[in-house]
Amino acid sequence: MSERPTDFIASFMDDYFAQSEDHLTAVRRNLLMLESAIDLPDPPTAVVEALFRSFHSLKGISAMVVLRDAERLAHEMETCLGSMRRDQHYVLTAASFEGLVEGANLLEQVIAARQAGAAIPSIEHQLSRLSAACGATPSGTEHARAFTPAGSPAALAASAPGAVWTVTFTPSADLVARGIKVDTIRERLADIGQIESVAPRVTADGGISFEFQLLSSNEAALRSWRDDGITYEGAAAPAPLPAIVAADDPATVPMRALETTPVSANFVRVDLSRLDDLMRLVGELVVSRARLEDALVRVEPLMPATEWRTLREETDSIERQLRDVREGVMRMRLVPVAEIFRRMPFVVRDLARESGKRVQLEIAGQGTEIDKFLVERMMDPVLHLVRNAISHGIEVPEERIGAGKRPDATIRLAATTIGESVMLEVSDDGRGIDASAIARRARAAGLRVGDADLDSRTLLDVLCSPGFSTRDEPDRASGRGVGMTVVRDMVQELGGTLAVETAVGAGTAFRATLPLTLAITDALVVRVSERTFAIPQAAVREVAEVDTGALHAIENHELMTHRGGAVPVVRLARFFSLDSAPRPRMHVVIVGTGLAAVGILVDRILGQHEIVVKTLQDPLVKVTGVSGATELGDGRLVLILDIAALTRHLRLRGMAVPSGV
Repeated sequence: MSERPTDFIASFMDDYFAQSEDHLTAVRRNLLMLESAIDLPDPPTAVVEALFRSFHSLKGISAMVVLRDAERLAHEMETCLGSMRRDQHYVLTAASFEGLVEGANLLEQVIAARQAGAAIPSIEHQLSRLSAACGATPSGTEHARAFTPAGSPAALAASAPGAVWTVTFTPSADLVARGIKVDTIRERLADIGQIESVAPRVTADGGISFEFQLLSSNEAALRSWRDDGITYEGAAAPAPLPAIVAADDPATVPMRALETTPVSANFVRVDLSRLDDLMRLVGELVVSRARLEDALVRVEPLMPATEWRTLREETDSIERQLRDVREGVMRMRLVPVAEIFRRMPFVVRDLARESGKRVQLEIAGQGTEIDKFLVERMMDPVLHLVRNAISHGIEVPEERIGAGKRPDATIRLAATTIGESVMLEVSDDGRGIDASAIARRARAAGLRVGDADLDSRTLLDVLCSPGFSTRDEPDRASGRGVGMTVVRDMVQELGGTLAVETAVGAGTAFRATLPLTLAITDALVVRVSERTFAIPQAAVREVAEVDTGALHAIENHELMTHRGGAVPVVRLARFFSLDSAPRPRMHVVIVGTGLAAVGILVDRILGQHEIVVKTLQDPLVKVTGVSGATELGDGRLVLILDIAALTRHLRLRGMAVPSGV
């Protein structure tokens, strides 16, 4: 990992505190609902189930961050609620309810103390009270022993005579092949002593190790396991946790109110629909500002120069403030691309194990921010690129060693901000792509790729052709010939571009460049007949003027010669069935690259405008080739073209054109 371990752990703890607050909020709400069932048989099942799930989740995430007191307390409350779930005739007593409320309060205090770096309050009295109040015995003996706090009298008694050891286990592929995993080591250590704690650690080279605190007198066993990935050293006996001194006996302290001081956080979770509404309002302000600008141009000749300058200064100030508001709202929608990357280590581990390959994953730029909508839409494309890298790009260890490479391959996920765009990269150091082999396979599949060597653009076009695959038989990861098509279609639908860079024997890199947000963007406004359309600026590659007499008709399609090749063209007037008089010369907007390039014929180019994108959600008004609508400053409603749909329309009609035509 290229991110610093401390940064990773800190961000993980932030997620823990945020999730804990969500669960505790649900607990407080459901406990209030449960109060009405005191002294009544069969408490409401839905409420009990919701509370059980919340405490079960709190137990799990607390175990992940090694907050043992929160884990123990949540477990005991989960056990108490389990009695209600199992017994159909369970009667909720006031004592049981008060035990749950006090337990929830104490659990909140434990988490808050961890967040503040303060001493953790004692939970022993509350554990006993919960066991007695709920009429359930405490967790089993083995569970209680596993949870005994390090340094407590019970722990020292159970381990005496013995020593305290810090045992570190570092897993590896060779150990896994021998059947030695972290669970194996855990069982071994439990057989020779008492495990006080276990925590994962990030090693200096980015790997993972597990550190156990063990109370045991059997050093000989530890010494005999050195060849099994274990190192150990003596540790100082843990000191008892600082006691919490109370003015009164805990049993006499009245129950605190359910709504205690919440677990604080420096952020607020907001439903995405609310941000969408806010962005819509900002968009309306942008349109209103454009209308004001048009009005000012009309009244300028009618005003004295001094008054005009004052008015101009005020409107310029409003424009700057509006720009700041718009950028602030857009930043609120941005989330780290870590939301895409964080699931990939599990995918890599799973596929590498299945394929017998050794793969290391490097991640860079997890803090790069992108619109939440784009994160959700790019999850599957990035996942497919990672799968492709393992299936097609990475060699087995023997092949890599024979090629003079390290047996462990590397897949790199990276995100970088470039101006108003973000670039996501998935690269590997595998065998690369043999363009000649791809060309031969493409010709065999009936794709027209010409006789020249494939450049990077044409290579990508072939790889993204529907149904094309370099595999004869599909496997779990790839080989069905649909994945890369979906990847590029999604990238283009989001207003981005996809590129590939490869070298035989050195590896391959796929780079997707996307706009930071789709809410407000720049667009090229064009006129066709009496209609106005907007083409997202990110999709435009070139604008030119073309002689309509120079267009070539082939099988009811039209082509134009462009930079030594041929590009299929689509007349928007014909595509949307608009009345349009013949013109000797027209403007053409080139979108896409390589075999995916398409020329869009329009009557006039009206200019570039900043537009507010409003998507069409109603299926009754959706039209092929239109992705949304916007409003210009003069009040005109403009349809936004769906470039991916237009390109897909031509592909489905068989408009694959060799670059040498």
